[in-house]
This record gives sequence, C-alpha cells and structure tokens, in this order.
Amino acid sequence: MKERMLILEDGTVFNGIAFGSDQASQGEVVFTTGMTGYQETLSDPSFYGQIVTFTYPLIGNYGINRDDFEAINPSIRGMVVRELAKHPSNFRSDLTLNEYLTSKEIPGIEGIDTRKLTRIIRSKGAVRAILTEAGAEVNVEEVVAKLQSTPLITNHVREVSPKTAYPSPGRGKRVVLMDFGMKHGILRELNKRNCDVLVVPYNTTAEEILAWYPDGVMLSNGPGDPADVIEGIETIRELIGKVPIFGICLGHQLFALASGAKSFKLPFGHRGANHPVKDLRTGRTEITSQNHGYAIDANSLEGTDLEVTHVALNDGTVEGLRHKKYPVFTVQYHPEASPGPEDSNHLFDEFIDLMEANAGKEIQHA
Repeated sequence: MKERMLILEDGTVFNGIAFGSDQASQGEVVFTTGMTGYQETLSDPSFYGQIVTFTYPLIGNYGINRDDFEAINPSIRGMVVRELAKHPSNFRSDLTLNEYLTSKEIPGIEGIDTRKLTRIIRSKGAVRAILTEAGAEVNVEEVVAKLQSTPLITNHVREVSPKTAYPSPGRGKRVVLMDFGMKHGILRELNKRNCDVLVVPYNTTAEEILAWYPDGVMLSNGPGDPADVIEGIETIRELIGKVPIFGICLGHQLFALASGAKSFKLPFGHRGANHPVKDLRTGRTEITSQNHGYAIDANSLEGTDLEVTHVALNDGTVEGLRHKKYPVFTVQYHPEASPGPEDSNHLFDEFIDLMEANAGKEIQHA
C-alpha cells in the first residue's frame, strides 16, 4: 500500500493510504454529508475543481454501476474517505470505486481523520489543498506556500459546459436547457415528461434560444461563482419576460443576479442529501439534496421583482425565488435528487404547468 498526504493551505497535514490514481492533484477541499450516492457525487459537474471529503465513514461498499452517473466524465480533483470498501457487494456493481478512480486518473486518500478535516472546513471555510505521495522529500512549507499563492480558478462553467448544442427529442413541450454543468438527472426528469429538449452551451445567446421557439427554458446547475458567468447572466436577463423559465442551483443564482440581486460565498457550503427546506407558499418542509458553495443575499432582493419562496431551515438562506411579474421560478437545491430524496420532484410538474399556462402567448425575440 502506498502512503499519501493531504496538505492544506493552513499547513495542516493528513497522512493516509493512497487509492485511485498515482498522480498528485490540487483543488479546493469541501465535504458532503450524504450516507450514500458517492457515484452521483463524484460525477456531479458542480464539484469541478474540488477535492471531496465524505463524512460518512465507509465509502465504496456497493461499487460503481453503469446507471448512476450524473455526467459522462467526473470533474472532481480527488476523494477523501475514512475507509474505502475493497470488496463491494451489490448486484449492480461493475467496478470497485478504486478501479473507477484509477481509470479516470483521480487520486484518493483513506485512513485519515475525516471528522477533524470536516471541523477545519467548518471553522475556516473551504480550503485549498493538494494530494501527493508521502515521503521525506516532500517539503511541506514549499507546498503550503505554493497553495497560498495559487489563485482560485474562475473558469469552472466553461470547462464543464458542452461546446455545441445537442437534442434529446420528445413529443411534448420544447425546452431549451442551458447547460452550466448539468446533472443528467435534470435531463432525465424532462425526458420522463416527454419534453423535446435542446441542450445548449452556457454562452448561447437569447436570440439563438428564442429562434427555437421554446415553450420554456431550463437553467441547469453548475460549479463555481455565479458572478463569473457573465455570458449566462446576460442571456437570462434578456430571456426574462419572453419565455417561462425554471432554474436549479447555479441556474437559480444566475437568474437572481440577472434580476439585480447579489450572491455571496458560504463559509463551507451546503453539500449532502438531508437539507431541510421550507416552502413558504405551502408551509411544507421537504428534505432536499444540495451541492453549492454560494447563495443569494436576501437583503439584495429589496428593490427587485423577486420574492423568496423557499428558505433553508438550517441557516435561513434563500432556497427559492419567483418573479412577481413573469413566469419564472428557481430553487437552490436539486429537485431531481440523484443522490438524495425526491420530495421536490413535483417542481418539474410545476414547470410543465407553467409552460401550459403560457402556451400560445407570443414569444418576443431578443
């Protein structure tokens, strides 16, 4: 067994056992609290550029299967676990987690105190770190200096969004899906409802989208700071009032910024499958799947045409918005789950109803 080190930018060093790829990797360390769903997590494009720590102590026990991916290729920079299951047991298992990460050139480390690491992240926020082979030749001070001087990446969405548009045909409502780093679960839910979907890159213009005469526009999830996605914000600003819109996660944030609100970085983000959210419209509380490091500043909504529809019960942050004048609503969490509970799956039906209610209304062109 090879030894591996996880070195944080504050100088903290964790020594553990290597699995996955032998290569070194650098990224922002975050944690997720899901007890299951590691396959969906590692393939979620919203984790682009991040080293993901799993707080649940045993990961990999049901292997990797062909069905549960949320993207064709994973975007994470590394994986941190307390214990890696070497011999998965599940009838759907095709590969071990170690075999899969090795094939995708993603390094992992096991055997470290993940509770200590999680506490560091909770107290100091997400930190930059590097996964590297252990050895006397590793100069920790030099590594820390390099981490501290390395600027944070800002090209997250550009790296995970498709380069060209592609269709996912159906016979129902025509939906243009702006892909900022889409989980396939979103497309799957639209396909279940027989939508005729056209998936387009993040920098597609409003004019190009409206030329398809869509019944609605879906704004997908994605990684990074929403303020960096200038092209997406501009497109959404031009689409508001011209076509029904449903936004999820990053799509929710981009819609808010396009409407005049502001975002801020959470200390350690919301990542997991057990986050309670209250629907202010109904008073109902739903358990949701979440993965985001930024949120919308509730105070910045004053003076906009937006109203809050959902709030997080853990910290009171904004979890849902709707436009007061136009057919637009968004949520910060993942109603498609994958992984996680499907309490909020009905929001896709609400989107269908919204498009039905606006059917036949003339679409204005940008």
